[in-house]
Amino acid sequence: MKKPILPNEDQRAWTTTLEVDTDRKEIILHNDDVNTFEHVIVSLMEICDHDPLQAEQCAWLVHYTGKCSVKRGTFAALKPMCEALCQRGLSADIQ
Repeated sequence: MKKPILPNEDQRAWTTTLEVDTDRKEIILHNDDVNTFEHVIVSLMEICDHDPLQAEQCAWLVHYTGKCSVKRGTFAALKPMCEALCQRGLSADIQ
């Protein structure tokens, strides 16, 4: 019969703490019947730093589902982006 292995002074128990960032928010872009696909795509590329494919996919999601999360981050980082999208006539909010 084998003896159980017991920890000695040289062995340490490591614990991991999971930090949850409760300040994470997202910009939600809502569908409208006013703005063109091109305007939405260019706005997402210039303001939210999307690449062309990502911006186009978001535009299609907004068109077909009515809304799309286009950017995630802290409220402080998202606020100027959301305001810039709204200044371009897009319907966006932070949730």
